[in-house]
Amino acid sequence: MRLITHWLTRLPAYFWSGWGALASLLLLVALWEALAGLYGPLVLPTPLDTAHTLRQLAAYGAGHAEHAEHADGSLWPALAVTARRAFLGLALAVAAGSVLGVAAGVSMTASMMARPWVTVLLGTPPIAWLVLAMLWFGMGDGTPVFTVFIACFPVIFAGGMQGARTLEQRWRDLSHAFALPWRMRVTDVYLPHVASYLFPAWAVALGSAWRVVVMAELLASSTGVGAALAASRAQLDMPATLAWIGAVVLVLLALEYLLLEPIKREMEQWRDAGARRGDAA
Repeated sequence: MRLITHWLTRLPAYFWSGWGALASLLLLVALWEALAGLYGPLVLPTPLDTAHTLRQLAAYGAGHAEHAEHADGSLWPALAVTARRAFLGLALAVAAGSVLGVAAGVSMTASMMARPWVTVLLGTPPIAWLVLAMLWFGMGDGTPVFTVFIACFPVIFAGGMQGARTLEQRWRDLSHAFALPWRMRVTDVYLPHVASYLFPAWAVALGSAWRVVVMAELLASSTGVGAALAASRAQLDMPATLAWIGAVVLVLLALEYLLLEPIKREMEQWRDAGARRGDAA
């Protein structure tokens, strides 16, 4: 309860510190408006038209006559399908990548053996894995989930391996000198250090998961945001296309600034406090 209260008291300062990000977004919208006026609605609809189409996609019932075909409430089911696939693939990548990465970082031999595999996985573009997944899993959920997993796994694996390898010897020596129990060494010494490397990898993987799952759905699925993008592209419906892209961007921004950024700030404060205690010791 105390942790939740502490986090809530910090929310006003956190939102106030985000004025720079808000200003950059407003500049982007202003540039979008200028380009839309230059090229016309057939090439680039205005932000207002796109926002109206997005609202229609999110609402059931008829709207204005010119956008009535969008008022079917299809946004939420598509986002739910895409989120389920993205988070399932991400969860598998987080579980396997974190455990195997830390295990590889503990052993120098395992680290050297795993490095070529990580290089291959990082260097292979997701589109190549998507083609293989389409041949292996067909047009169901398996293709986007596998593509997300294989795209996120090497990033998380590398983060876990680096975290395990960079644990400073002085912390190990201190834990042995004070005869800390094995469980306390793991929870109070090893795990916080490894988490400081794993969390940025998880954050990067989260953004990659959404991008990859939409791409996979665009080419290999009949449901989800990617499939809706494919349908709007086939119909040359620019407002709907931009509305679906805007929905994905809004989800990513919400995850970044409402979930990941507060957690990252708390972890940075913990790391700085831990470093000061270590220097004092």
